[in-house]
Amino acid sequence: MAADILAEITGMLVEIVGDEHLLADEVTMKTTFNEDLALESIEFVALAELLHHRYGAGVDLMGFLSEKDMDGILAMSVGELVTHIGRITHASLTHTVLTHTPLTHTPVTHTPVTRASAGAAATGSDG
Repeated sequence: MAADILAEITGMLVEIVGDEHLLADEVTMKTTFNEDLALESIEFVALAELLHHRYGAGVDLMGFLSEKDMDGILAMSVGELVTHIGRITHASLTHTVLTHTPLTHTPVTHTPVTRASAGAAATGSDG
């Protein structure tokens, strides 16, 4: 799952900064946004928008950044974001499964269709 998220974030970063500035194989979990990628604030906003479109409102990059102090933001790695997204999407999937999975199984009964019942249904009569 982390590898898939890393690949998606890498694709987003290439889209934002252009592949002439960023080679997809250079981005790892240890790559930092500030020192390694030199991402500017407007590029963070673009990344936040792409993340929102891909993962929904649960993955709020600006909210995630607001929990960090300035040193934490400057030192943040792609891996931290991958972990955050993994945690949010996993929690969302778990919530979806738990809230949409029936707790009991109700057996489905099938009434055999006979020529008589099919004919009655087609004519609207009871027999």
